Amino acid sequence: MKTIAVFGVGYVGLTTGACLAEMGYRVVGCDVNETKINLLRQAQIPFSEPGLAPLVERNLSAGRLSFTADGREVLHDAEMVFICVGTPTGPSGAADLSQVEAAVRLVASAATRPLIVILKSTIPPGGTAEHFAEILARELPPQLTAPIVVNPEFLREGSAVHDFFFPDRVVVGAWDRAAGEQVAALYAPLRCPVLLTDPASAQLTKYASNAFLAAKISFINEVGRIAEQVGANVYAVAQGMGLDERIGGDFLEAGLGYGGSCFPKDVKALAAIAEEHGSSSALLGAVMDINAGQRRLAVEKLRDALGGLEGKNLCVLGLAFKADTDDVREAPALDVISMLCDQGASVRTYDPVAAARAQEVLPPHSRLLYCQDAYEAATGSDAAFIATDWKEFRDLDWNRLGSLMKGNTILDGRGLISPQQMRENGFRCLALAS
Repeated sequence: MKTIAVFGVGYVGLTTGACLAEMGYRVVGCDVNETKINLLRQAQIPFSEPGLAPLVERNLSAGRLSFTADGREVLHDAEMVFICVGTPTGPSGAADLSQVEAAVRLVASAATRPLIVILKSTIPPGGTAEHFAEILARELPPQLTAPIVVNPEFLREGSAVHDFFFPDRVVVGAWDRAAGEQVAALYAPLRCPVLLTDPASAQLTKYASNAFLAAKISFINEVGRIAEQVGANVYAVAQGMGLDERIGGDFLEAGLGYGGSCFPKDVKALAAIAEEHGSSSALLGAVMDINAGQRRLAVEKLRDALGGLEGKNLCVLGLAFKADTDDVREAPALDVISMLCDQGASVRTYDPVAAARAQEVLPPHSRLLYCQDAYEAATGSDAAFIATDWKEFRDLDWNRLGSLMKGNTILDGRGLISPQQMRENGFRCLALAS
């Protein structure tokens, strides 16, 4: 049984490790956060990801999955090491690679046998993989080898387990073809297309994919603003565009825009890569500007509908950046709530799973209250704003919710509900795009 070490057991590392264990490999996950490791040893997942908890519990019980906070212990029998640590945005917009470098240096100092180092963390092209390869060549014991392979992840939060087992493609970037083929062989049971290429191309594929999807979101939001001016229905426009196989309907969803841990970070990083290499990207700048503008637009729509925000009571439904996750990193709802409170409104908010994480990010505010359900959040509100596309919100008893509100204004930031039906039920229904 092949032994695989995984450095970093967050969304990507834990999903990758648990799924590899489910495929029959022996996996040891490692993280510097001992509290997280202790939780995982008890099969307690420190974040929300559908389908992941049963995988962890089953493979812990089977002895194929284990966890440690000892970076040297994790390398004892490992033949391959996945590095899945964070690469957050630095002050310049470029990716902060300090966690990756720390993991690579630990591998170099603690390895006792030849192994393959697999960079699954999102790192920019243009010398970074080369830099880590130089560290390994310089600091490894002379009798050991550790070729680097770039293997970017394409897992969506909320469907990461499904995406691992049913991938559109696997991308493997390697200078050492034999090492690349060994990594590609891990995924052979999944029977998906595998692109074996060089590290820089693999790295750029990841950034370009996320930036393109972010651009689709910002593009349809720009079209939504035009649609509002000319009296068109942007949802019909998006449907018409999506029927073209060259375009496709995915991510043509007008509304509040993108958030999360990947799109904002990777678009900024790709723009920074261009700048660092003597170029600039007006397109990526526009993608980011449009996305930020959607959050401001939501506040403007509410302010205009209510004749000002000072002293008004707002209900915000949803805190996570998307449904089926508790991740609030770069979540549009948090920006909107901050702006509403800053402009004198009181906000009552509810999210099925993300409230605790939101409270870690949003500073306490006398005008902000976290509620136990949507109906409590709506009580006494002048308007309600749907900020996350939870199915629970689509299925609400809107007549009951309306009876609890003081006003009747609904701003749907996710295209989740039928405007016609809501109007028939007595609501004044607004959207970020017409």
